[in-house]
Amino acid sequence: MADDGGLRVIDAAAVARQLTYEACIPVVAEAMRALSGGVTRQLPRTIIPLADGNAFGLMPGALAADGYFGAKLIGVMGDPARPGRSHHRGLVVLFEPGTGRPVCIADAEAITRIRTAAASAAATDVLTAPDASRLAILGCGVQAMAHAVAIAAVRPLAEIRIWGRSLERAAAAAEQLTAKLGIAAKPFDDVPAAIADAEIICTTTAARDPILAGEATPAGAHVNLVGSSAGHAAEADSDLVARARFFVESRESLPAYGEFQRALAAGVIGGDHVAAEIGEVMAGTAPGRTSPSEITVYKSIGHAVQDLASALWLYRRVSGD
Repeated sequence: MADDGGLRVIDAAAVARQLTYEACIPVVAEAMRALSGGVTRQLPRTIIPLADGNAFGLMPGALAADGYFGAKLIGVMGDPARPGRSHHRGLVVLFEPGTGRPVCIADAEAITRIRTAAASAAATDVLTAPDASRLAILGCGVQAMAHAVAIAAVRPLAEIRIWGRSLERAAAAAEQLTAKLGIAAKPFDDVPAAIADAEIICTTTAARDPILAGEATPAGAHVNLVGSSAGHAAEADSDLVARARFFVESRESLPAYGEFQRALAAGVIGGDHVAAEIGEVMAGTAPGRTSPSEITVYKSIGHAVQDLASALWLYRRVSGD
């Protein structure tokens, strides 16, 4: 971290050190309550395509009409070492209300990693039974690891199952999680086997087409759909969307929810299929799970207010406020 004339610069190491999942979960939950309550404001993300399938994204927002405001600026760049995967590198820039003075620049990749998993954990906390203990994660990359740690912060996990297209990578991830969390983690290369009897399922892959089927998803499970963040991609099939009580971050972002758009196009759901925004559930203004046997789905694509709220928490922390 550096301080240049009142401008705080918080690098990736400082973000990771300060912004723990235990700290970030209530921060993003409050951001989602505020978004659904109309307190915070944001514009849809703007994406500029670049060469070689890369992209530059801008996500602006304001935490309140008279509060801090800013944007996340991020490059989504392909990873040659991992075909189909990408790095999300950039900055979250925070401006002071009233003066408009930029007061904080924080590493966006680190914030994104933490707040994404924290948001899933916050959703899991309001949509699953307090004693839910069996977690299945589809994917074995950075977000898979982050989600295991974040979910463990809100539920008493006794078992973690990791699925990957490569059983070797899944086994390596399972070994790391067992060592890190002290919770038995087991690798799988078959999705139905990995999710059998799971109470919480997180999809954290780069899949463009569904890997999770409704017919294989256990009754009563809660699913966090995380990996696909564009309207053309989907990790879960339309059958799962139709079966589930479906929660989103923002109704305004429906065009970006790939699973929802595919199910809508297939005619298996209507435009009113969204049960509620997750912020409404967190605020108690809309019901969450309505029966132990129903499947609930939280669709995550990430929003600027989550990044800005996380950056503001960091700024106040390092400033001693």
